[in-house]
Amino acid sequence: MPTTAGSKQPVRSKRAGTSKRAAGKRPNAKTRKREQQGVAVSPEQRLAMIAEAAYFRAEARGFVPGGELQDWLDAEKEVDTRLLGM
Repeated sequence: MPTTAGSKQPVRSKRAGTSKRAAGKRPNAKTRKREQQGVAVSPEQRLAMIAEAAYFRAEARGFVPGGELQDWLDAEKEVDTRLLGM
């Protein structure tokens, strides 16, 4: 097992599917399910994925005003489905 420089203590590797949570904060059902399946993304990464998917949906409809909310909601479904592996 590798050790840290100048130390005899072993280096710990991060395991897939683990995440850091604020002390005392309980995960919601989606977070628990995602962690159980081994796909862990931060809330910031998920938000960026949703924003990108919503942008591509808006682009596909020609950026016509009035469909922004539906683009976002559809993008959320798409990203969450991909993350949950359904």
